[in-house]
Amino acid sequence: MFVRLVPILLLSLFVLTSCTGGQAAESSQPDYDTTKQMVADILKTDEGKKAISEVMADETMQDLVSLDASKVEDAINKSWTSEEGQKFWKERFEDPEFVAAFAKNIGPEQKKLVKDLMNDSDFQKQMLQLLQDPKVQEQMLNVMKSQDFRKELEKTIQESSETPMFEQKLMQTVQKALEEAQSKQKEK
Repeated sequence: MFVRLVPILLLSLFVLTSCTGGQAAESSQPDYDTTKQMVADILKTDEGKKAISEVMADETMQDLVSLDASKVEDAINKSWTSEEGQKFWKERFEDPEFVAAFAKNIGPEQKKLVKDLMNDSDFQKQMLQLLQDPKVQEQMLNVMKSQDFRKELEKTIQESSETPMFEQKLMQTVQKALEEAQSKQKEK
């Protein structure tokens, strides 16, 4: 509704300021609040409402202000699937600032979507089927055998082993293993 009134308000403001052109020359600058109040008062009158109705009844004006769902859908599809649209989005997603802002804005919705999908039994079933597919398992194995993956895994293990929490758990595990070994030796 508001989108439809914007052109009308702008038109009313233009007419109002053009009508008060002589007065504007006398004063240095028309007062914003005064102009705003005058436009609001004009729109509230029966004549203002009638003028808005007449403007909105005009087919040309309706074409200008109405958003046809199919036109919006076509525009979106063209912007994503056309060669120019793909180039545009590729360039945008190469910009780190845009990617960060995009991820920040879409992140909560994506997180909610993934959580919803994880609770969906059909999705779970499809994921299990996908992970059990021999081709997918072969791809995962190839990735895990790759040199890059091994380097990253070594780096992660090294970083983890340097944390105090890991050291504490390692010490507890070693101590427990020693105690079990001693108790087995005593039994013999």
